[in-house]
Amino acid sequence: MKYTHLGILGLLLGLSLCSIILATGIGSAGLLWFMDESVKHQDLIIYDIRLPRVLVAFSTGFGLAVAGACLQGLFRNPMADPYILGTSSGAALGASCSIIFLGGSFLFLTSFIGALLATVLIFSIARTKGSIRVETLLLTGIALSMFFSSILSFLLYIAGSNLHQIMFWLMGGFWTASWTDTWAACAIICLSLGILFFSRDLNIISLGDEQAAGLGVETEQVKHILVGCTSLIVAFAVSIAGSIGFIGLITPHIMRLLVGPDHRILIPASALAGGLLLIWADTCARTLAHDMPVGIITAFFGAPFFIYLIRRRNVV
Repeated sequence: MKYTHLGILGLLLGLSLCSIILATGIGSAGLLWFMDESVKHQDLIIYDIRLPRVLVAFSTGFGLAVAGACLQGLFRNPMADPYILGTSSGAALGASCSIIFLGGSFLFLTSFIGALLATVLIFSIARTKGSIRVETLLLTGIALSMFFSSILSFLLYIAGSNLHQIMFWLMGGFWTASWTDTWAACAIICLSLGILFFSRDLNIISLGDEQAAGLGVETEQVKHILVGCTSLIVAFAVSIAGSIGFIGLITPHIMRLLVGPDHRILIPASALAGGLLLIWADTCARTLAHDMPVGIITAFFGAPFFIYLIRRRNVV
């Protein structure tokens, strides 16, 4: 691990801490440092509304970026992402079923079941003769996402009074973030650190399954563990904030340009960058865009980035 890589990690960590402080101080009620004394309940605004929202946004971006970096390395697919591959769609479908049929009970459990089912289906269908082609994986993910979307559309049709809640939740946002959500945020951080533990195995698997097996890596076991961890991360993220896309696609690519493909440094760098990106996307959403769903902002920048990657891949 080069000193420059450690320097980048240190810089990202410092920026993350500063961003948490700055984003907590910024809001529609005014800046923390210049807030008018006439504003009532200042402590409530800072400590019970802004701070938990910023922390939850950071941990969500942290986890989604780790999930994206993990999937890209695990399947040697630079375009793998929980949103594009349909994992997020499966989690959103499971959570919507909870809202409509169970009154929001067991939201995390249904999200996890949906995410895991979607992931298993996608990679089972895309696998041909023991290997997975990038194009097949992407097309399978898109097809299953459309299938899940059709079921979601039907659920929205029969949602009744839950329609407004589900629509805003599907667009992704942190309006309801509170201290009660921090347990899920802590779980996302712990799962992400667990994936970091397998960074050496990810480096070896990137060489190919046969080479990895020859070097003593239990490839299938590692894949099952990592797919389960990424599904859990997506489930927690969706249960907290709804469907937020492209964080897991953008940040690993940017960080790979800066720190290289070594997952021992790529995963923590992507995690911190993902947290930074989502903190400021949410800050812009709640201060400049009248609390617009943050998923709209990430999709606005993420979709063109995905198109750029496809064009670049075709050129290469």
